[in-house]
Amino acid sequence: MHLSLLTRPQGANRALIEGGAAASGLRFDVVEEPVLVKGFRRMVRDLEFDVAEMALTTYLTAKEHGVAFTALPIFLVRDFHHGAAQVLRKNSSRPVADLAGRRIGVNRGYTVTTGVWGRAALAEAGLDLDSVTWVCSGDEHVPAYVPPKNVLRAPHGATLQEMLLAGEIDAVVGAGITHPEVVSQIANPDEAATDVLRQRGVFPINHLVVVRDELLAQHPELASTLFADFAEAKRRYVERLRSGPGDSRQDQILARVMKITGSDPLPYGVEKNRGTLEELIDNAMSQHIVRTRPAIEDLFADGTLELQG
Repeated sequence: MHLSLLTRPQGANRALIEGGAAASGLRFDVVEEPVLVKGFRRMVRDLEFDVAEMALTTYLTAKEHGVAFTALPIFLVRDFHHGAAQVLRKNSSRPVADLAGRRIGVNRGYTVTTGVWGRAALAEAGLDLDSVTWVCSGDEHVPAYVPPKNVLRAPHGATLQEMLLAGEIDAVVGAGITHPEVVSQIANPDEAATDVLRQRGVFPINHLVVVRDELLAQHPELASTLFADFAEAKRRYVERLRSGPGDSRQDQILARVMKITGSDPLPYGVEKNRGTLEELIDNAMSQHIVRTRPAIEDLFADGTLELQG
């Protein structure tokens, strides 16, 4: 079977893309999309691929609005997001709660997963999210989604960095600005994130894998076969991490998580990730991204709920 696959080469899937891990015999025609999020949009709007890497909150939103794909519990990308919120250096000493009633920029759409985790960190630090006017630099992948009334679009042609430096917004979330006058709102953000990991076992998930429902219906064994192939590629990556991480942020963060937990930092499967998934759903509900709380068991393909990898 040949399957079109939207993804990008990274540690957890590199062995699968470059060959050698797909013992099942599946053949993947990997789609080259330089800006991966544009591929997410193509999948959400046109079901353009058989299998696709997908942002977690985009998936929740798409699922609620009836898009015909379903996730596998393969969590390709995770990260710490306490540093997602940035402010001008001169304002960095004010309490997070003082951002109430202000304007905060959001990179791309309101449902972007980094933005959800970043806003969650602000809420935990004392910010009333509903009091903020959120100014998004782009639109939503899921066109049927209607953001809350306190979510606006940035003026055409304006960048979040320009708006922040000009004082037109008071902070940004998920913009990843590199500028000498822009710093993290939360001090020592990765330390704050590791505290959450130690206290609650939550390591934020960014991306998972989805498959077109038509294919899953035609080939009932496909979900478990794909899971096994992706899990084998990830196992090889984690083994390399044990011998010493690379230079990428993802490598460094995963190595840090492995040191803290003493276990695989990228576990696949529902049960080992239930706490993190529930927390993400909590945030999606409180941030008015999904209207009806989904059961975790309804989010993943038949035959995958008991799988571990």
